[in-house]
Amino acid sequence: MFEYTSSRKKVILFFVSLIFLLFTVRLVQLQIIYREKYGRMSEENSIRKVVVTPLRGYMYDRNGNLIVDNRPAYTVTVVPAEFDTTKLKLLSDILAIDQQELMNKINREAKYNKFAPAKVKRDVDFKTLSFIEENHEELPGVDYIVESKRAYPPNIRGSHIFGYLREISDEQLAKAGDLYRRGDIIGATGIEAQYEKYLRGEKGYNLIIVDSKGKMIGSYNDGKDDKAPLEGDDLELTIDAKVQALAESLLSNFIGAVVAIDPRDGGIIALVSKPDFNLDLLSGVTPVELWKSLIEDKNKPLFNRATLTNYPPGSTFKMILAIAALQEKFIDQNYRINCTGAFRFGNKIFKDLHVHGSTNVIEAIQRSCNVFFYQMMLKVGLDKWSEYAGMFGFGKPTGIDIMEENAGLLPSETYYNRVYGEGKWTLGYTVSLGIGQGELGVSPIQLASYAMALANQGKLYKPHVVNKIKFKKSGEIKKLDVQYKQIELHPEVWKFVREGLYRAVNLPGGTGAAARVPGVNVAGKTGTAQNPHGKDHAWFIGFAPYEDPKIAICVLVENVGFGGVYAAPIAGLCIEQYLYGEIIRNKQPKITLTKTDLEHTND
Repeated sequence: MFEYTSSRKKVILFFVSLIFLLFTVRLVQLQIIYREKYGRMSEENSIRKVVVTPLRGYMYDRNGNLIVDNRPAYTVTVVPAEFDTTKLKLLSDILAIDQQELMNKINREAKYNKFAPAKVKRDVDFKTLSFIEENHEELPGVDYIVESKRAYPPNIRGSHIFGYLREISDEQLAKAGDLYRRGDIIGATGIEAQYEKYLRGEKGYNLIIVDSKGKMIGSYNDGKDDKAPLEGDDLELTIDAKVQALAESLLSNFIGAVVAIDPRDGGIIALVSKPDFNLDLLSGVTPVELWKSLIEDKNKPLFNRATLTNYPPGSTFKMILAIAALQEKFIDQNYRINCTGAFRFGNKIFKDLHVHGSTNVIEAIQRSCNVFFYQMMLKVGLDKWSEYAGMFGFGKPTGIDIMEENAGLLPSETYYNRVYGEGKWTLGYTVSLGIGQGELGVSPIQLASYAMALANQGKLYKPHVVNKIKFKKSGEIKKLDVQYKQIELHPEVWKFVREGLYRAVNLPGGTGAAARVPGVNVAGKTGTAQNPHGKDHAWFIGFAPYEDPKIAICVLVENVGFGGVYAAPIAGLCIEQYLYGEIIRNKQPKITLTKTDLEHTND
């Protein structure tokens, strides 16, 4: 009996000792080995790090006018670990969000960190905030933070220049490292996307003491350990806000684009695509219904016509052929053809709009003589024409710093052999290329760059919208480098072609008379591009002043008819606004067009 009792005591003592040993080992783990880890976790249960998002950098126009601003915006957040899901309907009603959608947003954050606040609704109004405050005790884990939202001048849209912001996607987040967290806003298009790394700034944080229920008590250590956010860097743009606003208004009832560029450095003065959209509606989380309406709109407001269109340029392209013919000495300034109003090649007749009679290359540009350029195309040949067009940047993107751009289409013998088969196409396929028709596609930004090179006699600058960056941390202002290439032509080639452009606007018989500006010599060329789906597209390219160009421009108006009627007047007004800083026509005698001028605007 004694031995049995003694054995039992030993067993009990052994197990008691083992339990104490395990407790001791666990205590050593908690207090010594894992002290830092669990101490930090404990601290996080009482101290919450509230991330402070910095203000995005501002954008100014070339004259120092603020054109992209920030305004306060309130965002409702939910901490998944603290939220009472039985209150889902109450919060859903307050925020006017579907319950399932709201729960999805909370769960999405909870998958990664259930103690981090999930942003469930942005840009809420004061009425909504009041409801949240009134129901604070009923909504544990629900709070709001002050963020910022982009604000724009009332008279400028700038939709396709500035671009819009949106909530970062999972794919972007996976590539972003520690720079972003779920729910952050990031540049999606335009300047906002291209210059995101400058505009976003550096995040800060505040350390807040919270109780066991998650209620904030006050700042930790009197805020001494907080980190202030650093605002994003500011951008000085090359845009002229007044020209941008005017161009947008002039195109408000049309579909088309305007691109104005400084021929002295390639800076974009204005870039407009119509129809456009309201950037305010796309900054942050865009309602599904709104996004669907923009996508399904038959006029495609999200499509940037300034950089993505791929239309034949019509007669605005004739100077390419004139340059190739003169530079390669197929003709000189005295070479003449007799225009009878049509040109027969094989069994096909290529028409002209007028009978121009005896015409040289300068007069052919002035009067937009199709017959002259039909014949020049056969003299110069497809590959040489394509080579010179490539020198002016056609067939490839210009590299403008707003991210979205189309390379266009520049045919060559290689292209025709690939499409039609070697030996299965004839020169008749190429005749219409001489007047900018056929299988040739360009965008307004490409034509504006081309006009720039005609203005400055061969300096093809890379178009750009951002001129300078002002760094908030250092205060340094950095002017961005401007790239360009020089198109080498004989000086007389530039002289003859530019003379034709001057005459096209300023002398009787020219097609661009509607682009005239009081007191300024404007040079330019109209174009009317055939459109198989409706009325022709109207084009105009030009520059001014002729003697010392400060602005080059391209105007596209879709489905309206003649370039001289629709595109040229818009260009003239934009040039006037830029050079004078205002429209002065109501202060001076009006420009009157002669009967001859009006007869020749139909090109």
